[in-house]
Amino acid sequence: MQPFETRDPGHVAMYVCGPTVQAAPHVGHGRQAVAFDVIRRYLEWRGYSVKYVANITDIEDKIIAAATELGISTAEVAERAGQQFLDAYARLRVRPYDVTAVATDHIPEMIEMIEQLLERGHAYASGGDVYFSVRSLPTYGELSGRIVDELVPGSRLDPGEHKRDPLDFALWKASKPNEPTWDSPWGPGRPGWHIECSAMALKELGIGFDIHGGGLDLIFPHHENEIAQSEAAEGGRPFVRYWLHNGMVRLKGEKMAKSVGNIVGLLDLLDQYRPEAVRLFYLRAHYRQPIDFAPELVVDAEAALDRLWAFRRRGGRVDAAADRAALERFTAAMDDDFNTAEAMGVLFDVVRDGNRHLDSGEDAGPYLAAFDEIVGVLGLGELDSDVDDLLESLRDVAARFGVTGSDAAAIVFELIAARTAARGERDFERADAIRFSLAEAGVVVEDGSGGTSWHRS
Repeated sequence: MQPFETRDPGHVAMYVCGPTVQAAPHVGHGRQAVAFDVIRRYLEWRGYSVKYVANITDIEDKIIAAATELGISTAEVAERAGQQFLDAYARLRVRPYDVTAVATDHIPEMIEMIEQLLERGHAYASGGDVYFSVRSLPTYGELSGRIVDELVPGSRLDPGEHKRDPLDFALWKASKPNEPTWDSPWGPGRPGWHIECSAMALKELGIGFDIHGGGLDLIFPHHENEIAQSEAAEGGRPFVRYWLHNGMVRLKGEKMAKSVGNIVGLLDLLDQYRPEAVRLFYLRAHYRQPIDFAPELVVDAEAALDRLWAFRRRGGRVDAAADRAALERFTAAMDDDFNTAEAMGVLFDVVRDGNRHLDSGEDAGPYLAAFDEIVGVLGLGELDSDVDDLLESLRDVAARFGVTGSDAAAIVFELIAARTAARGERDFERADAIRFSLAEAGVVVEDGSGGTSWHRS
C-alpha cells in the first residue's frame, strides 16, 4: 500500500476535472462527483484540512457545437447546463467545492502560462495558434505509459492546423467565425482545452499539489498533456503527487458517453429514484472500477437504503462512544485506496450487529454511534432530509404535545419518547394521540420486539 504524504502536513490540496457543460449531466457524471466527494469527506474525517477545487469548462469545441446547433450563445449553453450539473450534484448530497474554477474567468492565467512555455522553448506560435511541442519534454507519456514514437502512426493533422509535429497539441486557437474570442499576444482566439485545467489548478493550489482526480478516460491525452505543460512551465517541478481516476459507468457493457448517445440522464434518474439510493449505487463499487448501470440495481440500492435507515430509526438518540472495532475496519477499508465497496460491507455488519442488540434488549449505542460516523463519511446519513418537507406539520404536533426539537428527525424522536413515557404511565389516550398525530403528519410509528421504529407514510 502506497503511503499518503501531503505537500503540507495536515493539509490536502485537491483538484478534480469537472464537467464540460455542453448538455445536462448523465449517470457517469454523478459517479465521479460522488466518488471524490467521499474521498474529501474521508480525508476530513481523518483530520486533514482539505481544499477541494473543481473546474467548470465553459468554452470548448463541444460547447461551441451545441451553441451552433441550438442557435444560442456559448454562454447560454454553459450557464444552462452548468446549473443542471450543480442541481444534480446537490441532490446527490455532493458538498459544494471550496473553489469552483470557471475556465473563462482564468483567460489571463492561461495566457501567462503559454508565454512561460514559449520562453522556455516548449511551445511555438504558428498561424495565430500556439502549440505545445511534445518532443521537447522527454518525460512525456509517463502517466499513461505511452511511448512517443508509437503514438505517431495514430496521429493526424486536422484541417487548418499548423503543427510542426502531429503529436503537438493546441495551447491557443486562433479565432474562427462565430466563435467566442479573447485578445492575446498571438491575435484573437481562445484557449485549448488542456491548458485550462493546468492554469486553474496552479493558480488555486500551486505546483506539487496533492491529489488530481478525474475520469479514467482523461488519463490520455488530457492529464498527460496537463502534466507536460505544467511541469515544462514550472521548470520540471512535479505537477501532482497522486493521480486518482474513477472508472466509467457502462450501459449494456459499453461506456456511457454523450458522444455516442449511450446515456441515461442523471436528472431523470434522480426524479425516478431517491437521490440517496443513487449515491449508494455508486458506492457499492470501488471508485476505480467500471460499473454497469441498470434500473434494477438502483431499486436494489433503495431497498438497501431502507435497511440502513430502518436500523437508525429504531435506535433513536444515542450518547455512546462508537464501536472501536467497527471504525477500525472502516478505516482499513478506506485507507486501501478509498475502497467504498469494503466500507459498505462494514456498514451493513454494523447494522446487523446493532439490530441483534436491539432485538435482545441489549445496549446498541456503540453500533448506532459507529453507524452515524460511517454514514456521515459516505454521505448517506443525513436522516433529517427524509422528513424535512414535513417539518412544518411536525412542529404543530410537537407544540401540541409540549415537545421541542431543532429539526424534523429530532422532533420525531422526541415525540416517540413522549409516547413511550405515556405508555409507561398507562396514559394510553395520550400515547395514541401522539401516534395518530404523527400519522396525520406523514410519519408511521411501528412497535416491535426490539422497540419502536418509524418511517414516512
